[in-house]
Amino acid sequence: MSLPLILLIISNCFMTLAWYGHLKFLYGAPLWQAILFGWIIALLEYSFMIPATRMLAAHGWSMGQMKITQEVVTLLVFVPFMIFLFKQPFKLDYVWAGLCLFGCVYFVFRSQ
Repeated sequence: MSLPLILLIISNCFMTLAWYGHLKFLYGAPLWQAILFGWIIALLEYSFMIPATRMLAAHGWSMGQMKITQEVVTLLVFVPFMIFLFKQPFKLDYVWAGLCLFGCVYFVFRSQ
């Protein structure tokens, strides 16, 4: 069961880079280059995300469980990305947001 979660983490690394990397690496580039950069990276993201969601579905995970897990992974990937790559300050609010997401995890998985 850990393989799909590892694939989700890898996928989210690519997703975060696709969505926000252009702000760091291509900010002065023409828009079309930033879009192309994003789409190329997104292809890599999908190469990990689609197998991960298929595996989770095969293990009986519901769509809601997959989505909430995806959001938790997104936050866990995005916060370090934001802090280390973009030099944004850490805020305690990120901890509270994470706790709210873990509450969501509890509610979508409690019926199992």
